[in-house]
Amino acid sequence: MASTPPSSRDDFEIAIICALPKEYNAVSLVFDQFWDDTGDRYGRAAGDNNQYTTGRIGKHNVVLALLPHMGNVNAATAAASMRSSYVALKLALLVGVCGAVPLGDGGEILLGDVVISKSVVQYDFGRQYPDKFVRKDTVEDSFSRPNQDVRSLLASFETDRVIELLEQRTADFLLELQEKAAKKRRIGKDTYKYPGTARDTLFEPAYRHKHRTSPTCICRDCIDDTDPICDEAVERVCDDLGCQESHALVRERLEEKREWEQEGNIAAQNPALHVGSVASGDTTMRSAAHRDRIAAQEHVVAFEMEGAGVWEAVPCLVAKGVCDYADCHKNKRWQNFAAATAACTAKAILERYIQTDKNQNGAAPGQSHRPRASYGPSIQFGGHNHGVQTGINHGTVNNTFH
Repeated sequence: MASTPPSSRDDFEIAIICALPKEYNAVSLVFDQFWDDTGDRYGRAAGDNNQYTTGRIGKHNVVLALLPHMGNVNAATAAASMRSSYVALKLALLVGVCGAVPLGDGGEILLGDVVISKSVVQYDFGRQYPDKFVRKDTVEDSFSRPNQDVRSLLASFETDRVIELLEQRTADFLLELQEKAAKKRRIGKDTYKYPGTARDTLFEPAYRHKHRTSPTCICRDCIDDTDPICDEAVERVCDDLGCQESHALVRERLEEKREWEQEGNIAAQNPALHVGSVASGDTTMRSAAHRDRIAAQEHVVAFEMEGAGVWEAVPCLVAKGVCDYADCHKNKRWQNFAAATAACTAKAILERYIQTDKNQNGAAPGQSHRPRASYGPSIQFGGHNHGVQTGINHGTVNNTFH
């Protein structure tokens, strides 16, 4: 279905933000049309350094931005700039990959599943004492709730009917993405292929990722049964180190998928969707012990690195595919598939997101578009006005913790 490009930036109400090129690549495959194939036609506001891709996903005009680097500060800066150029935005989707809490408040989460944020917790913002870290979690230091529009959307995701519809449409879009990618010359035919249940291994939390059978490693860190491991082992995959499957946990959903896989049932690749709180910080989580401790304290189901930067800038949802279990056995094998499931979930979400009628002036009833100049390059965090150069920590107005 071809449609007409919008006349101006004010006609874009949906944004998608990605932190990695592989996330951007996957999202690009779920666009139905692009408006910039022959060059940019919409421009950007003064001071906005973002590069944009514009197009259509379903019935929505969408602006897509790729961050220059990972992390919450980069996300905050980019989101503020986007808000100054695209003043009519009603929903931003932060789409990409994350590490999951495999067993916890989110139930049993598998690689390739997708986590949708109900809230965001900036878990690395607080006070470091000699014996412990205490997160700042007062009302003024915490992120606000999503606006009523986003809350209504999230409420529907917690109903059986809608979540089942979302999961089915995500599975449908995943097949379409895989077929489209297979026809692209620059994309390997197996880039977005389901890696398989044999490559989805969850080790016991205390089982460390270190040299175990390699005769080439004689470092004391790996030989001794102590916590430290050598620098080489950190960057190697489990197969190279000899991490033993006897220390892997058995999971019911994974066994069910394994049976489908053996029967040749394509449903084995279908992701489940999990709605819950997401932990956001500027540290890549690679410790099962820290993962489980923070998950128990904060009731989060996943860890990622950009949500805290975007959350207060625009009405936002995080939709990220699970590519690892936020433990020391982390590798990049699942990243492309997880990016694909997240992109397809984003498309399914937009299919459920209801457009608001506009009056003759192009604004929603009871509202009028403010001039672009009224949107400054600052973001509201916890009731304080922070310039984008200060980052996303709530304490940047006064750097002294009380």
